[in-house]
Amino acid sequence: MKVQALIALKADLPLPILLQIAGVARSTFFYHQARLQAPDPQEALKAAITDIFTASHARYGHRRVHIELLDTGWTIAKKTVLKLMRSLGLACKVRRKKRYNSYQGEQGTAAPNLLNRKFDATAPNQKWVTDVTEFSVGDRKLYLSPVMDLFDRQIISHTVGTSPNVELTNTSLREALSTLEPGQQPLVHSDQGFQYRHASWRTLLQEAGAVQSMSRKGNCYDNAVMENFFGHLKAEMFHNVRYINTDALTAQLNEYINWYNTKRISTKLEGLSPVQYRTQALAA
Repeated sequence: MKVQALIALKADLPLPILLQIAGVARSTFFYHQARLQAPDPQEALKAAITDIFTASHARYGHRRVHIELLDTGWTIAKKTVLKLMRSLGLACKVRRKKRYNSYQGEQGTAAPNLLNRKFDATAPNQKWVTDVTEFSVGDRKLYLSPVMDLFDRQIISHTVGTSPNVELTNTSLREALSTLEPGQQPLVHSDQGFQYRHASWRTLLQEAGAVQSMSRKGNCYDNAVMENFFGHLKAEMFHNVRYINTDALTAQLNEYINWYNTKRISTKLEGLSPVQYRTQALAA
């Protein structure tokens, strides 16, 4: 901006000469100088936005920042938050699609798609979804196997390992099943990966009285909620971050899932985190 340049130069050169060179009227210069030197009326709001963005580890976009502002008493439009975040250079991490494919041909019996993209649930432990995703750290691989409850999108169990084997997925399923109360028999949905076709997986479900459901082959949209979780997780704590080893990544995955369950607000959960949403629903 011309006026800002003139302000910086006027200590060394006569102002009239600078105004003549820049083609700026004297009255125009002093008007803009006064505006620039006046206190920023949005200083407190900008500080609040920056604090929320920083507390989210740069994972929140303007919609979630807007929700947090409303919760703390601010009255502001969503578009204003977007504009201010852009002016402050606050941009959340962008999601990139890269999917681990666990399908290895016909190995075991496929279950029908009983979930049928009905991703809503009226109570906890009615419908669960699960999958495996892959991470690369140098020349090593790490795999995450979470189980999500569709009632509040909470990750009720997860395991991390260096192989996408049957034990990885069975361990997360056992942990999830251990949280069930008497009489609860969830529908458990996955893709057609070999882990979920394995007899040991089906046995765990049968012993718990749970019902197995599988996506149609090659159709990731049948498990869209879990795919969406993986997308957010990788955008918010993996892409653009260099981990020194798999132990460091494992620790960060555990931290992220705890933050996701307890702190990360969701627009689909009335601006609450999964744990907050479940607590309020069960207390009602």
